[in-house]
Amino acid sequence: MTTSISRRTFLKGGLAAAGAIAASSLPLPAAVKGETGQELATLIDIRKCIGCEACVEACKEANAAKFPEPEKPFPKMYPSRVKVSDWSDKREVMDRLTPYNWVFIQEARVTVNGKEETYTFPRRCMHCQNPPCADLCPWGAARKLKNGITRIDADICLGGAKCEKVCPWHIPQRQTGVGLYLDILPGLAGNGVMYKCDRCYNRLEAGKLPACIEVCPENVQKIGPRAEIIKEAHAIAKEINGYIYGEKENGGTNTIYVSPVPFKDLNRAIEKGPGRPHLKPVSDAMAHADNLAKAMVIAPIAGIAAAAGKFYAASKKRGQHEEGRK
Repeated sequence: MTTSISRRTFLKGGLAAAGAIAASSLPLPAAVKGETGQELATLIDIRKCIGCEACVEACKEANAAKFPEPEKPFPKMYPSRVKVSDWSDKREVMDRLTPYNWVFIQEARVTVNGKEETYTFPRRCMHCQNPPCADLCPWGAARKLKNGITRIDADICLGGAKCEKVCPWHIPQRQTGVGLYLDILPGLAGNGVMYKCDRCYNRLEAGKLPACIEVCPENVQKIGPRAEIIKEAHAIAKEINGYIYGEKENGGTNTIYVSPVPFKDLNRAIEKGPGRPHLKPVSDAMAHADNLAKAMVIAPIAGIAAAAGKFYAASKKRGQHEEGRK
């Protein structure tokens, strides 16, 4: 049997290797090493992206251990309008966000000075500075870390999809048949676990770069203290007479895009829909008094739920360990 390797796959592999070698030679920012308490932001320079998808594959490989392994058949949900969301047989999908694909490449063809130009750029969680997914999660499963990362704790999440509904970009994606709800009320409580980019928080804790940044052959992304990233983004925008997205959207995010063309033009050109976020202007979702009030009411409940969920998850793991020893 012969094995064929496509030119694109070969190109990705070669570029990824080159990117990893280049990244390994660069000193990590002090903030990435955890030496400061500053929030980290990522700068994404759209001009540099060639759409090779090396970042997509690196993300899948680096986070494979975090991906869901659902139990089937799925419990019947009540009411029946609660739909199953199963991506376990579509794990290779790479052209949108899924529970198994936390970053993907969007493409936009726009006309610049009478000439059609194609731009590609990675899309993932924006890691908001005041994330509604974390503020309004009724179980405390979504939370913002001190370094500016927003992550969802799979041990606590019940898959109710509140985070997806309140996210201006509808980023989190659900997988049915996994998580705490199976052990509580499988027919009534939630419907799985929500998944999204956690910016390789465990790699950052170990002093490593996020996988997507480390592997990129074109240095499309850069991570560092938010103030420095914002300053650099403005310098690039001034140099190229360009545009910035993410600095003020939803009150400010820790994912900052710089583009040579207006984001309204990019937004018109990209494919949008489930798992494919827009690039529209976004007002601060948590600036409204009603949302702030909800967050204040939910906070005590979330704290209790988080503690209970952590205790239950730890107890379950201890039980499995003891069973294994027997």
